Amino acid sequence: MSAGKLARIGAVVVMASGSASLACPEDARADDYSELLDILKAKGSLTQGEYKGLLAHHMQHVREAASASRTTQYMPAQRHMAVPTSAHAQMRTAMGQQVQPPGQIDIGGGGMDPDYVLAQAQQAAASAQASAASAESTWLAAQHSMGLGGGLSFVRMEKYQPGKGLTFKAGPVDINLSGFINGFYTYNSPAGGMPVAGGVSTGASGFDSSALRNGLLPAGLILKLSTTQNGIDLAAVMGMYPGIDNAKNGAFNANTGGSPVGLGTAGIDFRQVYVTAGNKKWGTFKIGRDLGIFGGDAILDDATLLSVGSTGSNSAPGNTSLGRIGVGYVYADWIPQISYQSPTIKGFQGTIGILQPLDEFDFSGDDPNGTAYSAGSTQHSSPMIQGKVTYDFKIGGLSARIWASFLTQHQQNLTVSKTTTVSTQLLEENGGIYNMTTSSTADVAVIPGQKHGVTAEAGEIGTKLTYGPAQFVGYYYRGSGLGTTGLFFDGVAANGRKRSSEGYYVQMMYNFTKKFKLVGSYGVSNLYLAPGESNPDLVRRNESEVGAAYYKMTDWLNLVAEYAHTSSAAHGPYKESDNSASGGMILLF
Repeated sequence: MSAGKLARIGAVVVMASGSASLACPEDARADDYSELLDILKAKGSLTQGEYKGLLAHHMQHVREAASASRTTQYMPAQRHMAVPTSAHAQMRTAMGQQVQPPGQIDIGGGGMDPDYVLAQAQQAAASAQASAASAESTWLAAQHSMGLGGGLSFVRMEKYQPGKGLTFKAGPVDINLSGFINGFYTYNSPAGGMPVAGGVSTGASGFDSSALRNGLLPAGLILKLSTTQNGIDLAAVMGMYPGIDNAKNGAFNANTGGSPVGLGTAGIDFRQVYVTAGNKKWGTFKIGRDLGIFGGDAILDDATLLSVGSTGSNSAPGNTSLGRIGVGYVYADWIPQISYQSPTIKGFQGTIGILQPLDEFDFSGDDPNGTAYSAGSTQHSSPMIQGKVTYDFKIGGLSARIWASFLTQHQQNLTVSKTTTVSTQLLEENGGIYNMTTSSTADVAVIPGQKHGVTAEAGEIGTKLTYGPAQFVGYYYRGSGLGTTGLFFDGVAANGRKRSSEGYYVQMMYNFTKKFKLVGSYGVSNLYLAPGESNPDLVRRNESEVGAAYYKMTDWLNLVAEYAHTSSAAHGPYKESDNSASGGMILLF
């Protein structure tokens, strides 16, 4: 037989077998099935154990097919041997040469019977086909058990990445659990002074205080469910944020100062409940309760997020400390909203949203005459609107983000609370006379007989720069009717006129090693008097300096030591300041 014909028959054998070489059947070679297993393992769709089991099962069939081919092809050496053959067992001439009768092979030099070689090729092809069918059956069974073929009974865990929580896959749904827990011992020492209405310093309290408390973050447990349906990326997020100290009901709910009295219970702050829908091409919509757009980057980039900062009430700590809230930025807050975030285009991304309108709030309290320092509001005919633009870029080893955002909201039905005090004398049966004082509070319109409203407005700009082990954050805001510390706290004077406010903070961080870093920051929040207003007791300036050291013991655990100095100054002569030292740890997973 010619060499060309033998080559063609050999090619048929190799292509038909698809899993083993006839020349060296004991050597397993890569095929489409094993390559598929490799791809699925690399993508995380198969565990190491599943991969090994499926591959071993497949290779067993490959070896069995190769062994059968080898046993038939390499028979004991003899001049003539009988083999199964087809029905056309006749003497014939092929390519001008006499060949053996059907079923006979001349090993000694008479050439190979092409019918015999073809039969061996067909047998090897049949064996390979049987192996492929068996492997396909095994793979389909594995698909079903993993939920890839319609079954949803198999749940497995994605490879863990520090800082990104624990992710489980249940069929087409990703389930992510993340969170943090922290605790600090904080010692606060007042440096003296007189109380400032709306100030955040504890300097005028007169007593040192010790507390075991949360820092700026409470604890947190965040559940996120995500999937893709009809080309739309969907996610549902629920975030629960409990504190470690006793809760106390008040205007700020779980964030009100705590109650250090026996038999108390900790507060639970369900800050996040929202859904998102969209994709990278068209952007993403969000509806629910989440961190506000205005001021969001300012607090997320604040290093005191992982420590304590300004303590606020340290003698009766609530869910959180202040960090830099009120001493560098206004708290973004967690607000019901419907927002849209655009896709990122050449580093630019925009966000716009309508949010639940919030009341103007008299945070500073009453003046000596019993009249509130600031007006409040109770009516809103339109939502709050917030928007933001960010730009991310890199230049060499420098990574940078620049952002700018705005806020606007119409405040209606402005009122001022006034406390009326009445003294009376009571005559008891035994003839004793005692004085009794009663008081009542009433809300009156800031302009008698009229409903009065204002439009609060604010803007901010900030940047975050990272170069090697160094990081810098700079931030500035300015508002009219915005107030200070919290959104719309003391934003409108008792005469119904808006107060202007502004603030900023700068922060430097340096990572000396992969585990150890130092942070220093300075921030200020200013509140200015409204036209026609004279309130010497009202806060003019809150400021603080913070220095902290962080040591990363593990991927989860960080040790923190911090010092903070906080001061408040009124529009008149009153000032107060305090110093605090904190040490503790925060675990993030």
